[in-house]
Amino acid sequence: MMLTILYIGRDAQIAATVDRLLNAREEWRGLTACSDEEAVAICSEQVIDLVLLGNGILDAEEQELRKRLIIIHPSLKIIQHYGGGSGLLYGEIMAAI
Repeated sequence: MMLTILYIGRDAQIAATVDRLLNAREEWRGLTACSDEEAVAICSEQVIDLVLLGNGILDAEEQELRKRLIIIHPSLKIIQHYGGGSGLLYGEIMAAI
């Protein structure tokens, strides 16, 4: 089963790294966004199974973003991704699903 995962973070370099890690796994399709508007557009156009919230998102921004994404996909799983290597990323995703 293909799992589509959207990473949202403010740092483009970190987003590129996470994108590479997500797409390195055959069973995952990774997408990234560095702005809330880009993330909402992606969620509006595609079915997303899991959202990873990364660095640089302020608490107030996160709460508003969660509300907007849940309106689009009420059962969407949204978790924090605090960084670390590919093993930590894999563990976070597997725990969420």
